[in-house]
Amino acid sequence: MSAPEDGIDETAADPNSDTIDEGRRLVRLGGDKGLSLAERLADRFHRLTWRTPLHSLRLKGRYPLKLLAIPDDTIMGDVARGQALLQGQVVFRGERQPIETLDVSGPNVGAAFAEYVHSFAWLRDLSTVATRAQGAPVAELVMARWLDAHAETVAGTAWRPDMWGRRILFWTAHAPLILSSADLIYRSKVLNALARGARHLDRGADKAPAGPRRIAAWCGVIAAGLLIPGGEPRQAFGEAGLLRALAASQFDDGGSVTRSPAALLDTVALLTLLAGCYDARRIDWPEPVTTALNKAVGALLGVSHADRGLSSWQGGGPASAEEVAAVIEGSGVRTRPLRQARDWGYQRLAAGGAVLIVDAAPPPVARVVDGGCASTLAFEFSDGPARIVVNCGGARAAVAGLPRPIVEGLRTTAAHSTLIVGDSNSTAIHADGTLGRGVVEVELSRLENEAASRIDAAHDGYARRWGFQHRRQLVLGAEGRELRGEDQLLPVGRKRRSGAVGFAVRFHLGGGVEASATADSLGAILRVPGGALWQFRCRGGTLAIEDSLWIDADGRPVATQQLVIGGEAQAGGATVSWALKRAM
Repeated sequence: MSAPEDGIDETAADPNSDTIDEGRRLVRLGGDKGLSLAERLADRFHRLTWRTPLHSLRLKGRYPLKLLAIPDDTIMGDVARGQALLQGQVVFRGERQPIETLDVSGPNVGAAFAEYVHSFAWLRDLSTVATRAQGAPVAELVMARWLDAHAETVAGTAWRPDMWGRRILFWTAHAPLILSSADLIYRSKVLNALARGARHLDRGADKAPAGPRRIAAWCGVIAAGLLIPGGEPRQAFGEAGLLRALAASQFDDGGSVTRSPAALLDTVALLTLLAGCYDARRIDWPEPVTTALNKAVGALLGVSHADRGLSSWQGGGPASAEEVAAVIEGSGVRTRPLRQARDWGYQRLAAGGAVLIVDAAPPPVARVVDGGCASTLAFEFSDGPARIVVNCGGARAAVAGLPRPIVEGLRTTAAHSTLIVGDSNSTAIHADGTLGRGVVEVELSRLENEAASRIDAAHDGYARRWGFQHRRQLVLGAEGRELRGEDQLLPVGRKRRSGAVGFAVRFHLGGGVEASATADSLGAILRVPGGALWQFRCRGGTLAIEDSLWIDADGRPVATQQLVIGGEAQAGGATVSWALKRAM
């Protein structure tokens, strides 16, 4: 076993490592329903109250003349985006606007671009490439435009609780860039907006959806309490709220309830920014928050490949190794990858330079997240820095301009490396974007010894419609040079179809992997970037090589290939076996 670059041997015995009971069932709690009509109306009513005279009175009050301390932002930003800001352009996920005419309220502006501007996350990118003298004029120009457009209009994305939480964190951490001006009127506007935003959060933080958005809101409350004079009561109030938010947003094993690695990366970054606020005041932060951060980093590493880049799950893209490293190094946490997650649901096997990551749990419930994916029992497989088998990913991280049907298609079972029956999703995806009926229960067992590591899992997503259970067995050899799998459709329940139903087992190939079919249509040679060759063989179906796409770390679609084993399942079911073996 070769040690990873950070020196941590993730196969070493860990007395605190998780365990999976034989035949363990993971049940999808909360059913398949999204927010009820009453809940949607309550949220709409809460937003309407933002414009009432009563809420306006709540926002009034004294504003600070200065901050008590300036926290450090220990996470490096994006160099390319920072350079664009110095050149007078705001650039994010394929969208670009000149700073001089910056406007994020138009109908043609993407939600991700608007949130990037409103959150002021771009301050991190700017500070990464610019000195204070270089960056302050740019930051103050964007700040002035934002204040004129949004400071007094309590509505829309700009005043969402999570946006204010992030904004307070970034404003305080990068205060030298936005408060260097000698213009006292401008400075008072910034500080007054900061105070108004904190008061807005006091009543709205708990209204944010569970996950990073609620965590961001409560982090903003605490930051305001720590850095605005007289904030001790707000700090205590915020700490209690953050603990509730973490309990609602994270599983006990540290994973995000959204089941999105991208969301968990965001959570780690938020808690790291908050830690800087405590450090700036030389105050110890609550031990439960420290524990939550440590667990989150372990869970995040558990869905990272050998190069530490993220795997693609639940709409997130494959965040680059550099981005992940920047966040983890900024957090200051050193821990091993979580290999066996009870609730987070991702199983990790590592041997030699190979890493296998499996989605062995039901999708996130609709109440927790919009835009979830039907990916149960899909896997990703890498050999060192080369990703061999991937998921298309990126439904919530793709560049603007990607056609909507393609974006929605990235959420389907067919966009993941797993088995699909009758060209249908293992969990239904509704027209409004929420997940419907499908996988409720996953059975899982795991066995590891000196010769190999095995995961055996099954889900019931096709039982209601097709009368089959999908069972998948994956075995990774001890040296990481061979991955064997078996996919079975087993008849279950009373549902029986009179005829055969088609199925396909899909293996989406990573960027740069070239596949060539063998003459017998039962195998392929995979040429992997870096020169390695892998042989693929299958039995129980016919192999075809088809076009696919993969959303890269920048959100761009990359043309790739996929291996597809096609066949038909009779009433008694079907079995497909396959193997990936490194040839050189």
